[in-house]
Amino acid sequence: MQIIDRIAQIHDDLTTWRRDIHAHPELGFEERRTSDLVAAKLAEFGCEVYRGIGKTGVVGRLRAGASPRSVGLRADMDALPIQEANSFDHRSRHDGRMHACGHDGHTTMLLGAARYLAETRNFDGTINFIFQPAEEGLGGAEAMVKEGVFDRFPSDAIFGMHNSPGLAVGKFTIRTGPMMAGCAFFDITVAGRGAHGARPEAGIDPVIAASHIAAALQTIVSRNVRPVDTAVVSITRFHAGDAYNVIPEQAVIGGTVRAFENETLGLIEQNMRRMASGVAAGFGAAA
Repeated sequence: MQIIDRIAQIHDDLTTWRRDIHAHPELGFEERRTSDLVAAKLAEFGCEVYRGIGKTGVVGRLRAGASPRSVGLRADMDALPIQEANSFDHRSRHDGRMHACGHDGHTTMLLGAARYLAETRNFDGTINFIFQPAEEGLGGAEAMVKEGVFDRFPSDAIFGMHNSPGLAVGKFTIRTGPMMAGCAFFDITVAGRGAHGARPEAGIDPVIAASHIAAALQTIVSRNVRPVDTAVVSITRFHAGDAYNVIPEQAVIGGTVRAFENETLGLIEQNMRRMASGVAAGFGAAA
């Protein structure tokens, strides 16, 4: 795919916007600075601007011609609660927050599309530029829908995309049917009884119980989910204790589950609860 000349000409502007957003990451429903930037740019391009949809969501509307047809173009704006370890000049200026999932790029790409389409007006109908907050598990899309985003800005079709590091410039990947799985988060707190590290017999070690639970959870997909139903269970967090010589009172496991069907998510949750409780009980702990 050839890059459009005019978009290539504004490459430096796009880079500046992206780096500015990257340097100032904001978590879900806190994207005030990002929303300000988006709204200011849309107004500068000549779009109608609507704010506060889904708390920090922004919609820009652009019309050309007389056709009643409309499309929605959507991007997300929030960052992740991750400490950035990069050293380049536009690294995050906020401890514990980083654009590690590329939403700074998504926001910039949609702003670039809005600028180009506003300049050229080479379409007939209405384009709704939808900037969604809180994509990272907080329900920003649901918040916008509940506040009537599609009643106020009806769209015959909606388009969105996600960056893919490693994919060649100018290439897109698409497929028929669902492509990105539904997501759920989980936390499992394992309660034991604290003791001195030299006297394990005096306590109930939640770290050992939680470790066995973590291993057991990996069997849910392979032994409870049908082979024709795709699912993933990933443990991404394990927190326990603060001292080298003390067995803690509790350990906390956290992670994510992905599946294409709500029934599959329900099946995984059911088995996760059963497994966590049973394994913990076997060690004299509780989950």
